[in-house]
Amino acid sequence: QVQLVESGGGLVQAGGSLRLSCAVSGRTVSNYNMGWFRQAPGKEREFVAAISWSGGSTSYADSVKGRFTISRDNAKNTVDLQMNSLKPEDTAVYYCAGRGGFYYTQSSSSYDHWGQGTQVTVSS
Repeated sequence: QVQLVESGGGLVQAGGSLRLSCAVSGRTVSNYNMGWFRQAPGKEREFVAAISWSGGSTSYADSVKGRFTISRDNAKNTVDLQMNSLKPEDTAVYYCAGRGGFYYTQSSSSYDHWGQGTQVTVSS
């Protein structure tokens, strides 16, 4: 059974940086296209970033483009999200997700495996 465990969340001031990491166990991460999603209180879960199984292709939400970078290390079975220039509106629970197949999507419903989430709070 595939398990995804996020880490790296916390409290940071606006303009600061955090690096989230998702550790995958049970199956090799190279089998999966990976995504990061987030959910703020009272809001729906939204797409943040995704990366193809090979790492050769990435996609970002417009709200984070230029500030966030998704990467993966298939040898270490991890997927990271480097978040720079953080804003208070980035405050949310961040989830790592994986899906099989040949491509990633921006739709949370297409992902089969999810982590438990890690809280990111950005103070103004």
